[in-house]
Amino acid sequence: MANASAVAYVYKGVDAKGNKVEGEISGNNPALVKAQLRRQGIIANRVQKKPKPLFGGSKKIKPADIALFTRQMATMMKAGVPLVQSFEIVADGLDKPGVKELIMKIREDVASGTAFAEALRKHPLYFDDLFCNLVASGEQSGSLETMLDRIATYKEKTESLKAKIKKAMTYPIAVIIVAIVVTAILLIKVVPQFASTFQNFGADLPAFTLFVVNLSEWMQANWFYALLTLIITIGGTLEVKKRNKKVAQFFDRLSLKIPIIGQITYNSIAARFGRTLSTTFAAGVPLIEALKSVAGATGNCIYEEATLKIRDSVSTGVPLNVAMRQTGLYPTMLIQMAAIGEESGALDEMLSKAADFYEEAVDNMVDNLTTLLEPMIMAVLGVLVGGLMVAMYLPIFNLGNVIG
Repeated sequence: MANASAVAYVYKGVDAKGNKVEGEISGNNPALVKAQLRRQGIIANRVQKKPKPLFGGSKKIKPADIALFTRQMATMMKAGVPLVQSFEIVADGLDKPGVKELIMKIREDVASGTAFAEALRKHPLYFDDLFCNLVASGEQSGSLETMLDRIATYKEKTESLKAKIKKAMTYPIAVIIVAIVVTAILLIKVVPQFASTFQNFGADLPAFTLFVVNLSEWMQANWFYALLTLIITIGGTLEVKKRNKKVAQFFDRLSLKIPIIGQITYNSIAARFGRTLSTTFAAGVPLIEALKSVAGATGNCIYEEATLKIRDSVSTGVPLNVAMRQTGLYPTMLIQMAAIGEESGALDEMLSKAADFYEEAVDNMVDNLTTLLEPMIMAVLGVLVGGLMVAMYLPIFNLGNVIG
């Protein structure tokens, strides 16, 4: 996995043939970036942090854009279009300037004699080691179009799974944000109108009403500080999670224990494990090396460590399914499919089927979660808004009873 503190750098220099090159690369500091470029045969004349555009600049290149690029390249090559010409056709059909520029840089490198995989390695922000290694394997075996098709399928499945997870996580967060915003507006804008009326009653307010009025006064005086504290807390927590392994482990472990969300996360990890290992193994990557790629693709610190333990066990001669069972973390079905695959010599096929099963399970659970949360949203908002309204009208009801 890439270092969490790595940032984007832009560089200019010359390659081994003396050709001028420029591009982007991620690293921790300029010295390490130059060393990384030297290993790629590039002597960097200038390395500096990539400047951030003042008003957003061109649209960011997303993993989904890379998946689309891979699929289009696979289609072009299967149709018999030469590699360099394929880049031009794909670039001409894209709307995003950033993606088009990236493809044309790769095209220039390939046209000058650089291997496709090596051209991709110059852009590690968009093409990870797994992607580059699979392309290199395809080039060496003479089956680049087949390999690109496999990579495209892998990227599409991975992005589809990420979208489902994001959908599952976004819905509860949206409920919480809406509830907080509605409550804050009522406390800051609506409750003070009632509070000014209550001052003329000359009677003691009910405890519930008094609590709401005091909370409203506090919110009016401190809403900015409360909002700032909330933003700093969330931002600080996310930053600490990136930099501190123990904190990351705590949150990753917690994510597996949250009702419903935890099961979705568990199934998604199983799907990513099966999909990544199936793709790499089918591409001819040795199992031990493939497991290293799988570890980085799990998306969870707990399972990343478990996968590395599996790799260590497999390297000593332990069967994959036995090593998986020893961790006590992976689902029984995935382990059994791995065992059948090892016995039948069709490990990639069995793991692919297992990945399909768990991806479908995630899809169904996300749909169920969405259906379950819709009435919950109404209930939460109803309790908050209704509770505040009851608190405001209680003194009026009490006054009516006194007069009666």
